[in-house]
Amino acid sequence: MSDYFVHESSYVDEGAEIGAGTKIWHFCHVMPRTKIGERCNIGQNVLVSPDVTIGNNVKIQNNVSLYTGVIVEDDVFLGPSMVFTNVINPRSHVSRKDEYKTTLVRKGASIGANATIVCGTTLGRYCFVGAGAVVTKDVPDYALVYGMPASIRGWVCQCGEQLVFEGERAVCPECGDAYRKQDQIVSPERGEE
Repeated sequence: MSDYFVHESSYVDEGAEIGAGTKIWHFCHVMPRTKIGERCNIGQNVLVSPDVTIGNNVKIQNNVSLYTGVIVEDDVFLGPSMVFTNVINPRSHVSRKDEYKTTLVRKGASIGANATIVCGTTLGRYCFVGAGAVVTKDVPDYALVYGMPASIRGWVCQCGEQLVFEGERAVCPECGDAYRKQDQIVSPERGEE
């Protein structure tokens, strides 16, 4: 008996590693050489391609495909129907499997529904990508980005509330955590847990 759940309509290929407490729901396909951490929740119709790494406590909503080259750290939220790419210039008649780019989603990041993440980018710790955004470049830690192309529109706390900086300091109105900002770099005053 496994210590994770896979719905009977889903496929987990031999060679995939899945952590304890993870749940894989309807019509999913987890391919070989993938690593999925503990306590993840993988919604309906999710594809996880070979060599993808997913951390612990990751929530993947319905209709998400994680292609080769995607690395997702712990506590990440991937919204419904958001999209990763893995090739900059795809063509049906040209094989580019040796050109896959790495996309890194750092700890605690949230990506909204229908957002597109162009390959080769890094999404910073606890950043928040708004619904429908098109991310074409790296996103800093704690940044709130949205639009096409996505740009920084503000900053968010680890708990997800928007921060308002007065000078170089902000205090979250919800949880009370304090942050410092210099240029476009935001960090918690108490240090990241």
